[in-house]
Amino acid sequence: MDKFQEESGYLTKLAKNYLNALLNVDRHRASKMIHDAVNKGISLTDIYLHVFEASQHEIGRLWQKNRINVAQEHYCTAVTQQIMSELYPLIFNTPKNGHMIIASCAAEEMHEIGVRMVADIFELNGWDSYYLGANTPSSSILESISQLKPDLIAISCSIHYNIPSVIDLISKIKVIPERDDLIIMVGGRSFSTAPELWRKVGADTYAPNALEAVKKANQLIKS
Repeated sequence: MDKFQEESGYLTKLAKNYLNALLNVDRHRASKMIHDAVNKGISLTDIYLHVFEASQHEIGRLWQKNRINVAQEHYCTAVTQQIMSELYPLIFNTPKNGHMIIASCAAEEMHEIGVRMVADIFELNGWDSYYLGANTPSSSILESISQLKPDLIAISCSIHYNIPSVIDLISKIKVIPERDDLIIMVGGRSFSTAPELWRKVGADTYAPNALEAVKKANQLIKS
């Protein structure tokens, strides 16, 4: 079983068709098959994990193998983000549990779709999410934490040379007055390729994907 099939699981056929639509520059077909899947009762969580996330990982592997170029990679990502936005009326209609997450990329980090998926999955699981996007200055993240007082901050870093920005941000978060109970979670390719790195940057926990992030956050909140 290849990695793509493993990640797409029971939705392998849908994920392959979706990926083919992206690679063939057919965003309308890609959008239609996702909306059709939702109308058939497939959960948004499964679509995010087994279709969006799996296809994004496969697109990354295709780029690394020089089978697609940067423009194609960017197009596929942009279309997936657009389709995610089309699903927001369903995502943001979920009953809330009183918990809040801020999800952001570290300063200089431009790969944003992963942490955006994390924010959306938290919304689907009852959290209020505040997604700050790519290349967010540390000062803006710190200000948002002080104003919103979230239960959790999720920081994404895909490129290893942006790790110093993560370390700097976490060190500043830890001295925010009266925020000792704030959970600091990290994720992204930099951490998935170095499983113990999260400890070295000062985070409280690490999650390899959006669903695991929710599980760990809920466990930490309860404890």
